[in-house]
Amino acid sequence: MHDTTLKALADRFGLTLRGDPDHRVGSLATLASAGPGDVSFLANPAYARDLAECRAGAVIIGEDLAGRWSGNALISKNPYASWARIAAFLQPLPAAEPGVHASAVVAEDAQVDPSASVGPQASVGAGARIGRNVVVGPGCVIAEDAVIGDDSRLVGRVYIGPQCRLGERVLVHPGAVIGADGFGLAMDAGQWIKVPQMGTVVIGDDCEIGANTTIDRGAIEDTELAEDVRLDNQVQIAHNVRIGAHTAIAGCVGIAGSTHIGSYCMIAGACGIGGHLSICDKVIVTAMSTVLDSITEPGEYGSGIPARPHARWKRILVRLGQLDDWVRRLRRLERNQS
Repeated sequence: MHDTTLKALADRFGLTLRGDPDHRVGSLATLASAGPGDVSFLANPAYARDLAECRAGAVIIGEDLAGRWSGNALISKNPYASWARIAAFLQPLPAAEPGVHASAVVAEDAQVDPSASVGPQASVGAGARIGRNVVVGPGCVIAEDAVIGDDSRLVGRVYIGPQCRLGERVLVHPGAVIGADGFGLAMDAGQWIKVPQMGTVVIGDDCEIGANTTIDRGAIEDTELAEDVRLDNQVQIAHNVRIGAHTAIAGCVGIAGSTHIGSYCMIAGACGIGGHLSICDKVIVTAMSTVLDSITEPGEYGSGIPARPHARWKRILVRLGQLDDWVRRLRRLERNQS
């Protein structure tokens, strides 16, 4: 944890300081719970009511709301992004100890940079390459010929399949599986035949892979994530999917094989996206939607049905069941009037 002055924070992160430049802060808290040694933030105007009782040492706030706060302020064009940067600075992750734990198993021809940390019971396969300052957490498995780029971190119990390649500064949370076989099957004479999955997975710089998320290796070509793709927990990425830069995908989304998703897209939770589709750049898909056709125009799309009070929902279902009858009656009326 860093203890620092507000002036130092303002200078470091390019913010406008209003208030005492020598006031010291070292921790983080919500508006409701913050004390004089804490930094808090206001990004959502709905929480502006909490400013009245706030005791924070400083609040990161936008110019539009700064007039509602009389204390020390760090004024930002993007308070939430500034909060993220300051939070990482004030409370950084503990540094990992370089070296290979005694219980880890590392193949003789694997290349592990001396600055990397390989944790307890981790396994590094033949020909694998582990870059500078990489952290391989407890119980991780890095298969043969896999490559982990500089400054990446596998938190724990992560599986990286053969020949998979992770870029620099990639963060992978526990239980993630990168490079398992894709779901390739051919039916013949009443039985399934497994189709060999010969591709791999290529992940760009600055990506984040959530807990228990799976990214399947390609069938022939590779499954690919471009730079700064962010995947939440329990996301399923099938074989040969390609995801463009800066796209974010929330939890429990499933993407079927060979679908291409553009850059700067946002896919909300529990969406299902069919296979062999194309989604262009800057598309938002709302929660619990099903995408079965390609999307060629940027914008917001959705098909999920929001929850309703149960009694009202039962009435809606009854009316849906009557819809065909209503359409037939309407058509008879139109024919009689023509």
